[in-house]
Amino acid sequence: MTPVVRFAPSPTGLLHVGNARPALLNWLFARGRGGRFILRLDDTDTSRGTEENAEAIRQDMRWLGLDWDETFRQSDRLPLYAEAAERLKAAGRLYPCFESEEELQAKRDQRIKRGKPPVYDRAMLALTPEQRAKAEAGGKRPYWRFLLSGRTVEWPDMVLGRRAVKLPAVSDPVLIRADGTPLYTFTSVVDDLDKGITHIIRGEDHVTNTGVQLDIMEALTGTAPTIGLAHLPLVLDSDGGKLSKRLGGMSLRALRQDGIEPAAITAYLARLGSSADPAPLSLAELAVDFDLARFSTSAARFDMTQLLALNRRVLHALPFADVSARLPPGATEAFWNAVRGNLDLLGEARGYWDVVAGSIVPPVIEGEGAYLAEAAALLPPDPWDGAVWSTWTEALKSATGRKGRALFLPLRLALTGEEHGPELKALLPLIGRVRALERLRMAAR
Repeated sequence: MTPVVRFAPSPTGLLHVGNARPALLNWLFARGRGGRFILRLDDTDTSRGTEENAEAIRQDMRWLGLDWDETFRQSDRLPLYAEAAERLKAAGRLYPCFESEEELQAKRDQRIKRGKPPVYDRAMLALTPEQRAKAEAGGKRPYWRFLLSGRTVEWPDMVLGRRAVKLPAVSDPVLIRADGTPLYTFTSVVDDLDKGITHIIRGEDHVTNTGVQLDIMEALTGTAPTIGLAHLPLVLDSDGGKLSKRLGGMSLRALRQDGIEPAAITAYLARLGSSADPAPLSLAELAVDFDLARFSTSAARFDMTQLLALNRRVLHALPFADVSARLPPGATEAFWNAVRGNLDLLGEARGYWDVVAGSIVPPVIEGEGAYLAEAAALLPPDPWDGAVWSTWTEALKSATGRKGRALFLPLRLALTGEEHGPELKALLPLIGRVRALERLRMAAR
């Protein structure tokens, strides 16, 4: 079966790693099997969703490299949901309710007090036409609940194994609000049926919701659903706490501003919680190798240290053409090749550009004035090539008898202002003789 999958965010906020993960895994599952990936915006909650957030979601997905074959908004499909609701009403599976939230809470409290689960008591099923007419005449408008069947819904989960939801232990879900707005539990089912979704890949927190939605699917179609289901254990932070408490700093926008590469994020999330080690692979490579069977049934831990380590590996392998537009103006391919192996974040390249093309003030190196003065005197004349570093240091070694750290560290401090960094063999030709001579003299004072 050619897969058709969907990612369905609500435009109520920015994408974060918690929901970017199912977006990516759905995309990899589809692309690795020649299938279709649909972006659906669940925007029926107009009080919270905004177009600004919807556009931010699209932008963040493009930044990650995720494209889609089709996209739509649920707010544009209200007639479809209304028609499906009428079919459920005609079948006796959608019934009107008039209890207020206060009345429902009182019922829940009473059941708990009696040691019973706080499941809705279906009192409104006994409502007569006369009682309904009286309630509506008094200004009340009904909301609508779906009458769950009394069965146990089971399925072979592609990640968790055999799963079952006992529907008698679940309250009949509200599918339509009193103002006529359809809720996610309902609209998602209608859309999945309409678009021919073959597989649903989402978080383990949706397991009970899946049992309910499978019951709604069967009520709408008259046949048992054959959709493939995969529920991923939730992602925790590095300390084992709920990642949701830290999502403010885990939005894709925040990670992007911090300098994390999109390829590092996709490479990390694609294998987070699986038996495969994260590796700096492209989306195409990840899609070919993607397998839901590798994912653990235990919660995964999001470790920023691991992401940063992967970000380094991604940066070190990036060709100049892929980063040139994000480097400081004037930066060359030779510069990129010289510094990329020392970067944790791309933004650090600016500091190295100041070293090779700007004005830095090296520290005065106590006790090394005579050595640096001699180094300045032995600095080879122009033109310089890739051999200038070895030519110069060999001459210094012969003249001073120095070697190792004593030979190299004062030169690095004088030329770059730092004890560590890219190889000076590559940096020195970029710094040039004029800057190098000036810095040696300043550090020798």
